Amino acid sequence: MGYRKGTLSVTWRIAGMVAAALLLAGPSAPAVPAHADPDCAPVQLVYARGTTEPGDLGAAVGDLLYRDLQATLPMDIDAYQVRYPANLLDPNSVGDGRTDLAAHLAEQSALCPQQQFILAGYSQGAVVVQTALLLPDLAGRISLILLFGDPLPALGWNVPGPYSDRAADYCAPGDPVCAGGLDPAAHLYYGNDIRSAAGLAASKL
Repeated sequence: MGYRKGTLSVTWRIAGMVAAALLLAGPSAPAVPAHADPDCAPVQLVYARGTTEPGDLGAAVGDLLYRDLQATLPMDIDAYQVRYPANLLDPNSVGDGRTDLAAHLAEQSALCPQQQFILAGYSQGAVVVQTALLLPDLAGRISLILLFGDPLPALGWNVPGPYSDRAADYCAPGDPVCAGGLDPAAHLYYGNDIRSAAGLAASKL
């Protein structure tokens, strides 16, 4: 997943990208005129993948989370992968992800006014989600936030207060990215937490 240069290096690279994203923050995407699409799913998973994470949504977390949500929720759900580089060497990576996520929510909310959104992110993708939460006019569109292997709490940054009652942040024991641990493999396996997250979603929606 691109974490070969050590925990501190990765953590501070991500912290630097967060700072750059905030400095470069522009206005949120313009609203799109609302009209309902009869094919709208009641729920949409909006997922930001981890660094270099392959897969349709993301092989380490995204694809598994979507599968478990489909099996657990009592209603239909579709999914959107946030478009961004997911590259620690790209200083615009997090900012690009934040912009795409916000633009997608604005457009999708106009197309599907009754749709509920689950935002989820893994590793660098969790940073994308967290920075998007700082943008205005998103709160009413988001029902649940699921973060996996999120490096920001280790830097003293948690989910903003207005979202704290609808967020879950999963960090595996020994994960060097979110827990300062010494087990790189812990950052690559969140299977048990994914199942727990799907159950939480079923209880919230």
